[in-house]
Amino acid sequence: MTPGSKPFTPEFDATLRDRDLAKARQDIAIGRWQGLPELLHSTGRDWDRRTHRVRLLAQSTAGTTIAEEWYTARPGDPDALVLRADTEVLRCFNLAVAAGDPGAAGQDRLDMAVRTCLRAADAHPYDPVPWVSLLTIARLYPGGHRQFNHWWKELKLRHQDNREAHNQALRHVSARWHGTHGTMYDFARDVVDSTAPGSPLAVLLQVARLEEYRYRLEREGDMALFLRRHWNTDVALADTRRTWDTWVVNWDGIYRAQDVADFNYLLHATCAGGLYSEAAYLFKLLADQATAVPWSYFGDPATVIAKWHRTVMRST
Repeated sequence: MTPGSKPFTPEFDATLRDRDLAKARQDIAIGRWQGLPELLHSTGRDWDRRTHRVRLLAQSTAGTTIAEEWYTARPGDPDALVLRADTEVLRCFNLAVAAGDPGAAGQDRLDMAVRTCLRAADAHPYDPVPWVSLLTIARLYPGGHRQFNHWWKELKLRHQDNREAHNQALRHVSARWHGTHGTMYDFARDVVDSTAPGSPLAVLLQVARLEEYRYRLEREGDMALFLRRHWNTDVALADTRRTWDTWVVNWDGIYRAQDVADFNYLLHATCAGGLYSEAAYLFKLLADQATAVPWSYFGDPATVIAKWHRTVMRST
C-alpha cells in the first residue's frame, strides 16, 4: 500500500450495487411485495438484468410466502408467475442442500415446479427467465430431465447470451451432476468459440475450472495430484489469457447486471495463475466490488481476496 492510499476493503453486495433490487429485497424481509411489480416492469427486456433480479428475488422469497401473496393478489400478472416459478425451483434446491440429497424435494414437487415454470413461460412468451428456471431444476432429476435439450433451445431463442442459463447448463454437464470434466470443458470451449468479442461468456472457461477444482477438492482432498498447480498449468493459463483477449480487451466499458461477478472469476484466475499485471488491472477496475464466489472456496472470502490484493499490488 502506497503512502496516503486507503486500505483495500472488499465490499460484498449480492445485488451487485443494484439499489432498486436491494430495496425490493428489504421489502420482502418485512413482508411486502407491493414494490415488486414496478421493479420487474421497469426492467423491461434487459434480459441480463431481469434474470439477475428474478433470481435474487427468488432467493429472498423462497423462505417466505411473498411470491404466493403477490400471485394471489394479481393472478393475471405474468411477472408474479415468473417469480413464483423461480421461487419454487430454489425451494427444491434448498431442500436438496439441506438433506444432502438431490432427490430430497421428491418427484411430485419437482414436477409441480416444472409445471409452474411452463405456465410462466406461456404467460410471458418472450421472457427467458422461466427457461433459466427449467434449466436449473433439470439438475435435480436423476440423470437430468429428458427435456433439458429442448429447454436449452427455447432459452437460446429468447436470449442466446444469457449468463445464468450458461452457468446452469455448464453445471448440468459437469462431473458433479450429469456429465464429466471433459463434457463441461467442451461445453465451455464451444461457447467461447462461438461468442462475440467482448462477451462475458468467455469467463465460462474459469467457471469450469473452478467447478473441477471444487469437485476434486471435496473428493480427493487438498493433496490431490496436481491440484496445487490447477490454476497455472499451460492449459489453465492459456484459457485465462483467452478469456482476457476475448472479453476484457474487447469490453465496451458498459457494465451489465452480472459483470462484477464474472470479473471476480477472472480476477481469481489471474491471481492464482500469477498473471499479476492483468490482476492489477482488474483490481483497479472493480475497485472494492467483490463476490463471495469464487473466493469463498479458498477460505474466508474477505481474507482471501485481501491477501491476493496485497500480493498483486506489491508485485506490479
